[in-house]
Order: sequence, then structure tokens, then C-alpha cells
Amino acid sequence: MDWSPAGVPGQNGRTALVTGGSGGLGLEVARVLAERGAHVVLACRSTARGRAAAARVGGRTEVVHLDLASLDSVRRAADEVRRRHERLDVLVNNAGVMFPSRARTEDGFEPHFGVNHLGHFALTGLLLDLMRRVPGSRVVTVSSLAHRAGRGATDEAGARSTTGHRSLTAYGRSKLANLMFARELQRRLAGSGAVTLSVAAHPGLSATALWQGEAPGWLRPVSRVALRLLAQSPERAAWPVLRAATDPLLPGGVYLGPGERFESRGTPAPAASSRASRDALAQVRLWELSEALTGVHYGPPASRTGTDGPPARAGG
Repeated sequence: MDWSPAGVPGQNGRTALVTGGSGGLGLEVARVLAERGAHVVLACRSTARGRAAAARVGGRTEVVHLDLASLDSVRRAADEVRRRHERLDVLVNNAGVMFPSRARTEDGFEPHFGVNHLGHFALTGLLLDLMRRVPGSRVVTVSSLAHRAGRGATDEAGARSTTGHRSLTAYGRSKLANLMFARELQRRLAGSGAVTLSVAAHPGLSATALWQGEAPGWLRPVSRVALRLLAQSPERAAWPVLRAATDPLLPGGVYLGPGERFESRGTPAPAASSRASRDALAQVRLWELSEALTGVHYGPPASRTGTDGPPARAGG
């Protein structure tokens, strides 16, 4: 079914936090949510860029400093949001890095895994009690087509590696972790009786600032051709994320992406995902590793069985 931002219902009375909201997909998501009446919190590494973005977004928009490469910064940002707000309706885990120059985060993690996954895992855990009892609330985690290139999402050595941080494999591992996290979070939310849903989305191909990192040499000509032939604008690439954040009919655990041209472009539709991303036991291992690495604990898990299927009962 065709979908566009025209289908986004009114967001009056709702509060949405978008990480990486100062540009690219995050800015487009924030702009539409604000236009529909949401109070939007832009969580950005650069508060100057965040304020400039807030001026562009308009409406009721505020800025919180957030550096996902620092767990201390994540905790401070979560504390600030909790001071300002009693509830949160939408959390969009959008910010990310690709082929960064630095080899590790402040906490010693491989930067893709540390920023794209662990930072968002920690932020979500620290804010989730603002959402659990809010009707219609949801956590949206942005993954990528590149999750199919990911391996070793549950490997602690990979999480702490200081080599290969400019590789597609490292980026893919972090986006695989994003998708696995979104699915395990949904199982735990459903099992705990929370009304909050966890969903995921990917934007397909879009020529955003994310591609300005130092890609491996062999990937540069490939990416230029792919972006020229298949990419869509950031405005269109944001559609799957917007639908994931606002469509009241979506079930928990859904994964959306562009529905045409190898999922690189088109209107939002259910997306395919790798077998690794659907491995329920691996999702549990990733969850346990993420809690250990971040020190953020969502709650004790309950027993579960199976590798893929209906949500298993779990505490959270």
C-alpha cells in the first residue's frame, strides 16, 4: 500500500526524541513530526548544529546534547530528558557513524558498534520507563541494508576491536546489532506487559552526510555508482522511519524499508532481513553482552524457547 507523510496522524500532545536530528534523515523525521504537532527533542552531538536544526524544524523543538560515543554523555542526556519530561511517546534511534576516522570510542569500543548500537542500547534503557505506560509509544531503531554484511554482533572482541573500523563489515555488524536489539526489545516489552512497541526501519540508499566518512578504497566507486542510480533524497529516505514512528496499525517487531528496487528506494513496506538478524538465541547473547558493556540493565529476562516466531515471554 502506498504511504507518504501525508498519512502521518496528528501528533499533538506527543513528545518525540530523535537522535542525530541535526541533519539528514533525523532532521527530516523531526521536521514532519513537528509539523504534525509533536514536541520534538533533537538529541545531537553538536548543540550548535542542533539549535540551527531546531530553527529549521520550527514548532515546539528543543535540543539536548548527546554524544553516543560516550556512555557518560548518554547518561547525562537521559538525565536531562528525564528532568524536562514526564513521558516520552516516540524514541527514534537514528544517529550513526560510517567509516569514522577515530579507532575507538571514549569507552574503548569499536566506533560503529559503540555509537550505532551500544549508545542507543544504553539511551533506550535509561529512558524506557518514560514510555512503558504511554499508549501508542514506540521505540524506532534505524538499521540498514548493510546489516546483511554484518557478522559477529555477539562477539566481545569485535566490540572492542581497534582495527577494521573503516570497513563495511564493521558498519554491517553494528546495523545487524541494531536490528537484533529491536527484535529482542519487542519480545521483552511484550512479555513485561508494557504498552510500548519496538519497531525497526531502514532508509534504503540516500546520499546523506553518512557517506562522507572515509570508505574503503574498493567501496568508493561502487558507492558512487549505487548512489547515482539507486539513491533517493533524504526526504524520501526518511519515509520508512516516519511510518515506523507514527503508523498506529503497525505491529511490534515490524521491520520497514523502501519497497522497490532492491529495497533501495520506494514507499515504505515490510523489509527482508538476514537469517542472523532473526536468531533469537543470538539476540539474547547480544542483549547480555550489551548490558555488560554499558552497565545499563533493563531487568531480569524470563525463560524462552525457539529461534524465530511469536514474541517469547521475557521480563524487562
